[in-house]
Amino acid sequence: MKLHWLYRSENHRKLWIGGGCILLLCVLAELLLERHAHFGIDGWFGFQALYGFVTCVAMVVLAKLLGVLIKRQDDYYDD
Repeated sequence: MKLHWLYRSENHRKLWIGGGCILLLCVLAELLLERHAHFGIDGWFGFQALYGFVTCVAMVVLAKLLGVLIKRQDDYYDD
């Protein structure tokens, strides 16, 4: 059985490099765009990328903590 291209180990490095290039292009696009800051901090170069990364990390940590708090045993519904 042939693995899907996402699961083949020779493509993992290519995917990381491709994703990094896309992120870099998004940050560099800020050089070409005019920013309209509504608060002082959101006018900084790369703020949106940093905010997105920090928010993503916070959501993962919160999901892990929530999983610990509301987790039930496997036999929760058994008698």
